[in-house]
Amino acid sequence: MKPSIKSKIPLAFLTLISIWWGYYYASLNALNEYGNAKHEWLFMLDALLVLPILCFLCESDKQKALLKAAILCCTSVYIGSFIIPEQNKVIFHFLESGRYFVLAIILVLELSALVTVCLAVRASLAKKEDPDLAVANPIEKVFGSSLFSSILSLEGRVWSFALFASQIQSSAYRGNQHFYYDKKDGAHSNLLGFILLIVIEIPLAHLLLHFLWSSTAANIATGLTLFGLVFFFAEYKAVGKRPVSIHGNNLIIRYGVYAPFTIPLSNVSEICPNNVFVKRSSNVKRFNYSGVPNVAIKLCSPINGKTDVYLGVNSPDNFINSVKHAKNAA
Repeated sequence: MKPSIKSKIPLAFLTLISIWWGYYYASLNALNEYGNAKHEWLFMLDALLVLPILCFLCESDKQKALLKAAILCCTSVYIGSFIIPEQNKVIFHFLESGRYFVLAIILVLELSALVTVCLAVRASLAKKEDPDLAVANPIEKVFGSSLFSSILSLEGRVWSFALFASQIQSSAYRGNQHFYYDKKDGAHSNLLGFILLIVIEIPLAHLLLHFLWSSTAANIATGLTLFGLVFFFAEYKAVGKRPVSIHGNNLIIRYGVYAPFTIPLSNVSEICPNNVFVKRSSNVKRFNYSGVPNVAIKLCSPINGKTDVYLGVNSPDNFINSVKHAKNAA
């Protein structure tokens, strides 16, 4: 089975059991002895036992499998709080209260990322270090190189651009030559448009949820939307400052606030213009905000399972010629 399909099995399973057990608990028929056998453990068995096992069977990366299992199990508890009748909940009441523990973990991660960013950016400004390394190095010293540290580094980049964008200079990033992508098909303007839409939507959605559902739902939705707004604002600031660079014998692709993707120039088999739509694929890496990517890079050997890289830049011809020249010089 293709890895891209296999990785979606846990989510599909969660969707399936949610629909099935939702029907089971909401109906009165022979299956549930006409309402006398609506036991909570029926849903819990699938959601908290079978689902995590599926995550580990469908993901080769065990750290990723653990993270996916945790997220899907938390989601299943949230779903179960709606579909399981209150009178049939015994253990589930304790699981539902665990959402405050999950919220506390998220807040701790956010605060730790924020503190790390404040200290790291201040140090980087004083030493004129690469802002990416200034954020990543302190995190990796504590947590090592892992999926968890990658997530914290992403959080760090988000907060660094959200809070200190004016103090981050493009010239501070490693690289002999820098290339940008903010003007490609109006990427910068499109992000600003999304930010304005979110700002307009927040009060309207809050009032709608407050009066049609509950104040708690409105506050939760508003909080999540505000966090999304912070991400979009950071992305908006990063697009104009965080470049794609040729650094020595490497091509470093930095796109928005996401993790840099490094390609050794010796691993570039072919680089050429592109003007066609690129579909999602397990062996394709895409860096593009709007329109179609205008540069295609074919690799000699895969990097993290990717054999083709597509990206959009402001001046594709100049970028392609520079990469070819650097590759020949190397």
